[in-house]
Amino acid sequence: HRAERTPYTEHSMGDEAEAKPVGRQSFLKTTAAGGFGGVCLVLSGHPLDTIKVRIQTMTVKPGQPPPYRGTLDCAMKMMRAEGPLSLYRGMSAPLVGVTPMYAMCFLGYEIGKRIFTTEESYKNLRVLDIAAAGAVSGLFTTPILAPLERVKCVMQVQAASEGGTKYKGTVECGKAMLKEGGFRNLNRGFCATMLRDSLASAFYFSSYEVLKRAFTPEGAAGPGVGGTLVAGGFAGMFNWLFAVPVDTLKSKLQVAPEGKYPNGIRSVFKEVAAKDGVMALYRGIGPIMIRAFPANAACFLGYESAIKFFNYIGWK
Repeated sequence: HRAERTPYTEHSMGDEAEAKPVGRQSFLKTTAAGGFGGVCLVLSGHPLDTIKVRIQTMTVKPGQPPPYRGTLDCAMKMMRAEGPLSLYRGMSAPLVGVTPMYAMCFLGYEIGKRIFTTEESYKNLRVLDIAAAGAVSGLFTTPILAPLERVKCVMQVQAASEGGTKYKGTVECGKAMLKEGGFRNLNRGFCATMLRDSLASAFYFSSYEVLKRAFTPEGAAGPGVGGTLVAGGFAGMFNWLFAVPVDTLKSKLQVAPEGKYPNGIRSVFKEVAAKDGVMALYRGIGPIMIRAFPANAACFLGYESAIKFFNYIGWK
Protein backbone atom coordinates (compact mmCIF):
# COMPACT_ATOMS: atom_id res chain seq x y z
CA HIS A 1 0.00 0.00 0.00
CA ARG A 2 2.32 2.67 -1.29
CA ALA A 3 -0.14 5.48 -0.57
CA GLU A 4 0.44 4.94 3.13
CA ARG A 5 3.89 6.45 2.87
CA THR A 6 2.95 9.46 0.77
CA PRO A 7 3.27 12.77 2.63
CA TYR A 8 -0.34 13.55 1.88
CA THR A 9 -2.05 10.95 4.05
CA GLU A 10 -1.96 10.98 7.82
CA HIS A 11 -3.57 8.33 10.01
CA SER A 12 -4.94 8.71 13.50
CA MET A 13 -4.38 5.70 15.77
CA GLY A 14 -4.09 3.47 12.69
CA ASP A 15 -7.72 4.02 11.69
CA GLU A 16 -8.01 4.15 7.88
CA ALA A 17 -11.37 5.92 8.15
CA GLU A 18 -9.74 8.93 9.75
CA ALA A 19 -7.09 9.43 7.06
CA LYS A 20 -6.75 13.10 6.21
CA PRO A 21 -4.43 15.19 4.03
CA VAL A 22 -1.32 16.44 5.83
CA GLY A 23 -1.49 19.57 3.69
CA ARG A 24 -4.77 20.46 5.37
CA GLN A 25 -3.46 21.15 8.85
CA SER A 26 -5.53 23.73 10.69
CA PHE A 27 -4.30 27.28 10.19
CA LEU A 28 -3.84 27.84 13.91
CA LYS A 29 -1.88 24.63 14.47
CA THR A 30 0.52 25.15 11.57
CA THR A 31 0.98 28.79 12.61
CA ALA A 32 1.98 27.83 16.16
CA ALA A 33 4.29 25.05 14.96
CA GLY A 34 5.94 27.39 12.45
CA GLY A 35 6.67 29.93 15.18
CA PHE A 36 8.40 27.30 17.29
CA GLY A 37 10.42 26.13 14.29
CA GLY A 38 11.57 29.69 13.67
CA VAL A 39 12.86 30.09 17.21
CA CYS A 40 14.90 26.91 16.77
CA LEU A 41 16.32 28.31 13.52
CA VAL A 42 17.50 31.64 14.94
CA LEU A 43 19.16 30.17 18.02
CA SER A 44 21.19 27.77 15.90
CA GLY A 45 22.03 30.02 12.95
CA HIS A 46 22.52 33.66 13.99
CA PRO A 47 26.34 33.71 14.37
CA LEU A 48 26.82 32.58 10.77
CA ASP A 49 24.19 35.07 9.62
CA THR A 50 26.26 37.86 11.19
CA ILE A 51 29.35 36.63 9.35
CA LYS A 52 27.35 36.44 6.11
CA VAL A 53 26.28 40.08 6.36
CA ARG A 54 29.80 41.25 7.24
CA ILE A 55 31.26 39.52 4.17
CA GLN A 56 28.44 40.65 1.88
CA THR A 57 28.78 44.32 2.84
CA MET A 58 32.54 44.64 3.24
CA THR A 59 34.29 47.27 1.12
CA VAL A 60 37.09 45.90 -1.06
CA LYS A 61 39.54 48.67 -1.95
CA PRO A 62 41.52 48.40 -5.21
CA GLY A 63 45.01 47.00 -4.71
CA GLN A 64 44.30 45.85 -1.16
CA PRO A 65 43.24 42.45 0.16
CA PRO A 66 39.61 42.15 1.27
CA PRO A 67 38.95 42.73 5.00
CA TYR A 68 37.88 39.08 5.37
CA ARG A 69 39.28 36.15 3.40
CA GLY A 70 36.43 33.82 4.25
CA THR A 71 34.03 32.55 6.90
CA LEU A 72 36.60 31.42 9.47
CA ASP A 73 38.81 34.48 8.98
CA CYS A 74 35.81 36.78 9.49
CA ALA A 75 34.74 34.92 12.64
CA MET A 76 38.24 35.01 14.15
CA LYS A 77 38.76 38.72 13.39
CA MET A 78 35.36 39.63 14.85
CA MET A 79 35.97 37.67 18.04
CA ARG A 80 39.45 39.14 18.49
CA ALA A 81 38.41 42.73 17.80
CA GLU A 82 34.87 42.80 19.23
CA GLY A 83 34.55 39.74 21.46
CA PRO A 84 32.69 36.42 20.98
CA LEU A 85 29.29 37.99 21.66
CA SER A 86 29.74 40.13 18.54
CA LEU A 87 28.59 37.07 16.56
CA TYR A 88 25.22 37.38 18.30
CA ARG A 89 24.93 41.14 17.74
CA GLY A 90 21.53 42.09 16.39
CA MET A 91 19.94 38.77 17.41
CA SER A 92 17.21 40.34 19.53
CA ALA A 93 15.52 41.79 16.44
CA PRO A 94 15.12 38.50 14.55
CA LEU A 95 14.47 36.56 17.76
CA VAL A 96 11.62 38.86 18.76
CA GLY A 97 10.25 38.86 15.24
CA VAL A 98 10.99 35.29 14.27
CA THR A 99 8.05 33.69 16.07
CA PRO A 100 5.40 35.72 14.20
CA MET A 101 7.52 35.72 11.04
CA TYR A 102 7.90 31.95 10.80
CA ALA A 103 4.35 31.54 12.01
CA MET A 104 3.31 33.67 9.02
CA CYS A 105 5.70 31.74 6.76
CA PHE A 106 4.08 28.39 7.47
CA LEU A 107 0.61 29.96 7.50
CA GLY A 108 1.30 31.46 4.07
CA TYR A 109 2.43 28.06 2.80
CA GLU A 110 -0.73 26.50 4.23
CA ILE A 111 -2.86 29.09 2.42
CA GLY A 112 -0.80 28.58 -0.74
CA LYS A 113 -1.55 24.86 -0.57
CA ARG A 114 -5.26 25.57 -0.70
CA ILE A 115 -4.80 27.85 -3.72
CA PHE A 116 -2.29 25.92 -5.83
CA THR A 117 -2.29 22.27 -4.71
CA THR A 118 -4.60 19.27 -4.63
CA GLU A 119 -4.24 15.80 -3.15
CA GLU A 120 -2.54 14.74 -6.38
CA SER A 121 0.09 17.47 -5.97
CA TYR A 122 1.52 15.68 -2.94
CA LYS A 123 0.65 12.12 -3.93
CA ASN A 124 2.55 12.53 -7.21
CA LEU A 125 4.97 15.22 -5.97
CA ARG A 126 4.04 17.91 -8.48
CA VAL A 127 6.92 20.18 -7.61
CA LEU A 128 5.68 23.28 -9.46
CA ASP A 129 2.36 23.19 -7.57
CA ILE A 130 4.17 22.91 -4.25
CA ALA A 131 6.68 25.62 -5.22
CA ALA A 132 3.85 28.02 -6.09
CA ALA A 133 2.27 27.33 -2.70
CA GLY A 134 5.61 27.97 -1.02
CA ALA A 135 6.09 31.29 -2.83
CA VAL A 136 2.89 32.60 -1.21
CA SER A 137 4.61 32.55 2.18
CA GLY A 138 6.86 35.44 1.12
CA LEU A 139 3.83 37.72 0.88
CA PHE A 140 3.02 37.01 4.53
CA THR A 141 6.52 37.27 6.02
CA THR A 142 7.78 40.46 4.36
CA PRO A 143 5.75 43.00 6.41
CA ILE A 144 7.34 41.57 9.56
CA LEU A 145 10.78 40.70 8.21
CA ALA A 146 11.69 43.76 6.11
CA PRO A 147 12.06 46.28 9.00
CA LEU A 148 13.75 43.65 11.19
CA GLU A 149 16.23 42.84 8.41
CA ARG A 150 16.98 46.54 7.98
CA VAL A 151 17.77 46.96 11.70
CA LYS A 152 19.69 43.68 11.90
CA CYS A 153 21.92 44.44 8.91
CA VAL A 154 22.77 47.95 10.15
CA MET A 155 23.60 46.61 13.62
CA GLN A 156 25.75 43.83 12.20
CA VAL A 157 27.95 46.07 10.05
CA GLN A 158 28.17 49.29 12.07
CA ALA A 159 31.33 48.29 13.97
CA ALA A 160 33.07 47.64 10.64
CA SER A 161 31.93 50.92 9.06
CA GLU A 162 33.98 54.09 8.94
CA GLY A 163 31.69 55.83 11.42
CA GLY A 164 32.11 53.11 14.03
CA THR A 165 29.42 52.02 16.49
CA LYS A 166 26.44 54.37 16.24
CA TYR A 167 23.67 52.43 17.98
CA LYS A 168 23.92 50.58 21.29
CA GLY A 169 21.00 48.25 20.59
CA THR A 170 18.34 47.25 18.11
CA VAL A 171 15.58 49.29 19.78
CA GLU A 172 17.71 52.44 19.65
CA CYS A 173 18.57 51.71 16.03
CA GLY A 174 14.92 51.21 15.05
CA LYS A 175 13.79 54.37 16.85
CA ALA A 176 16.54 56.40 15.16
CA MET A 177 15.51 55.14 11.73
CA LEU A 178 11.89 56.07 12.37
CA LYS A 179 12.93 59.53 13.56
CA GLU A 180 15.22 60.10 10.57
CA GLY A 181 12.90 58.95 7.81
CA GLY A 182 9.72 57.39 9.17
CA PHE A 183 8.39 53.99 8.16
CA ARG A 184 9.78 54.42 4.65
CA ASN A 185 13.29 54.54 6.08
CA LEU A 186 12.70 51.60 8.42
CA ASN A 187 11.26 49.52 5.58
CA ARG A 188 13.98 50.22 3.05
CA GLY A 189 14.44 47.05 1.01
CA PHE A 190 10.81 45.93 1.42
CA CYS A 191 10.32 44.86 -2.21
CA ALA A 192 13.76 43.23 -2.34
CA THR A 193 12.92 41.26 0.80
CA MET A 194 9.62 40.09 -0.72
CA LEU A 195 11.33 39.03 -3.95
CA ARG A 196 14.01 37.15 -2.03
CA ASP A 197 11.59 35.38 0.29
CA SER A 198 9.03 34.37 -2.32
CA LEU A 199 11.74 32.94 -4.57
CA ALA A 200 13.49 31.23 -1.68
CA SER A 201 10.32 29.77 -0.20
CA ALA A 202 9.32 28.24 -3.53
CA PHE A 203 12.52 26.16 -3.47
CA TYR A 204 12.42 25.74 0.31
CA PHE A 205 9.09 23.97 0.67
CA SER A 206 9.16 22.07 -2.63
CA SER A 207 12.60 20.60 -1.97
CA TYR A 208 11.62 19.72 1.60
CA GLU A 209 8.56 17.78 0.42
CA VAL A 210 10.64 15.87 -2.15
CA LEU A 211 13.39 15.03 0.35
CA LYS A 212 10.89 14.23 3.09
CA ARG A 213 9.33 11.63 0.80
CA ALA A 214 12.76 10.24 -0.09
CA PHE A 215 13.68 9.69 3.57
CA THR A 216 10.34 8.18 4.58
CA PRO A 217 10.67 4.42 5.17
CA GLU A 218 8.26 2.13 3.32
CA GLY A 219 5.01 1.89 5.26
CA ALA A 220 5.77 4.87 7.52
CA ALA A 221 3.78 8.12 7.69
CA GLY A 222 6.95 10.24 7.59
CA PRO A 223 10.71 10.24 8.14
CA GLY A 224 12.37 9.79 11.50
CA VAL A 225 14.36 12.47 13.32
CA GLY A 226 17.46 11.89 11.17
CA GLY A 227 15.49 12.04 7.92
CA THR A 228 13.72 15.22 9.01
CA LEU A 229 17.03 16.87 9.92
CA VAL A 230 18.64 15.95 6.59
CA ALA A 231 15.58 16.94 4.54
CA GLY A 232 15.24 20.25 6.39
CA GLY A 233 18.97 20.97 6.16
CA PHE A 234 19.17 20.44 2.42
CA ALA A 235 15.91 22.34 1.88
CA GLY A 236 17.55 25.29 3.63
CA MET A 237 20.55 25.05 1.31
CA PHE A 238 18.32 25.02 -1.80
CA ASN A 239 16.42 27.96 -0.32
CA TRP A 240 19.56 30.08 -0.12
CA LEU A 241 21.29 28.83 -3.27
CA PHE A 242 18.70 30.61 -5.39
CA ALA A 243 18.15 33.55 -3.05
CA VAL A 244 21.75 34.64 -2.39
CA PRO A 245 22.05 37.14 -5.28
CA VAL A 246 18.88 38.97 -4.25
CA ASP A 247 19.90 38.78 -0.59
CA THR A 248 23.26 40.37 -1.37
CA LEU A 249 21.57 43.23 -3.23
CA LYS A 250 19.08 43.64 -0.38
CA SER A 251 21.79 43.77 2.30
CA LYS A 252 23.82 46.40 0.43
CA LEU A 253 20.70 48.49 -0.15
CA GLN A 254 19.66 48.33 3.50
CA VAL A 255 23.02 49.45 4.93
CA ALA A 256 23.80 52.12 2.31
CA PRO A 257 23.55 55.87 3.05
CA GLU A 258 20.22 57.46 2.17
CA GLY A 259 19.93 58.24 -1.55
CA LYS A 260 22.91 56.18 -2.71
CA TYR A 261 20.73 53.76 -4.67
CA PRO A 262 17.76 55.74 -6.06
CA ASN A 263 16.37 52.79 -8.04
CA GLY A 264 16.66 50.22 -5.28
CA ILE A 265 18.31 46.89 -6.03
CA ARG A 266 18.52 47.79 -9.73
CA SER A 267 21.00 50.52 -8.82
CA VAL A 268 22.85 48.15 -6.49
CA PHE A 269 23.08 45.52 -9.23
CA LYS A 270 24.56 48.00 -11.73
CA GLU A 271 27.21 49.09 -9.23
CA VAL A 272 28.14 45.55 -8.17
CA ALA A 273 28.27 44.28 -11.75
CA ALA A 274 30.46 47.21 -12.86
CA LYS A 275 32.88 47.17 -9.92
CA ASP A 276 33.14 43.56 -8.82
CA GLY A 277 31.41 41.45 -11.47
CA VAL A 278 28.18 39.48 -11.27
CA MET A 279 29.78 36.65 -9.27
CA ALA A 280 30.19 39.11 -6.39
CA LEU A 281 26.46 38.59 -5.83
CA TYR A 282 27.40 35.21 -4.38
CA ARG A 283 29.79 36.79 -1.90
CA GLY A 284 29.13 35.31 1.52
CA ILE A 285 27.73 32.05 0.15
CA GLY A 286 30.17 30.10 2.33
CA PRO A 287 28.70 31.11 5.70
CA ILE A 288 25.22 31.08 4.19
CA MET A 289 25.50 27.42 3.22
CA ILE A 290 27.27 26.44 6.43
CA ARG A 291 24.49 28.12 8.42
CA ALA A 292 21.64 26.94 6.20
CA PHE A 293 21.93 23.24 6.95
CA PRO A 294 21.88 23.20 10.77
CA ALA A 295 19.54 26.19 11.08
CA ASN A 296 16.88 24.81 8.76
CA ALA A 297 17.33 21.28 10.02
CA ALA A 298 16.50 22.69 13.46
CA CYS A 299 13.57 24.66 12.02
CA PHE A 300 11.85 21.72 10.36
CA LEU A 301 12.56 19.40 13.27
CA GLY A 302 11.01 22.00 15.57
CA TYR A 303 8.01 22.36 13.25
CA GLU A 304 7.42 18.63 12.81
CA SER A 305 7.92 17.98 16.55
CA ALA A 306 5.40 20.69 17.41
CA ILE A 307 2.86 19.23 14.96
CA LYS A 308 3.32 15.77 16.50
CA PHE A 309 2.92 17.22 19.98
CA PHE A 310 -0.25 19.05 19.01
CA ASN A 311 -1.63 15.85 17.47
CA TYR A 312 -0.69 13.94 20.63
CA ILE A 313 -2.66 16.28 22.88
CA GLY A 314 -5.62 16.09 20.53
CA TRP A 315 -5.45 19.50 18.86
CA LYS A 316 -7.34 19.05 15.59
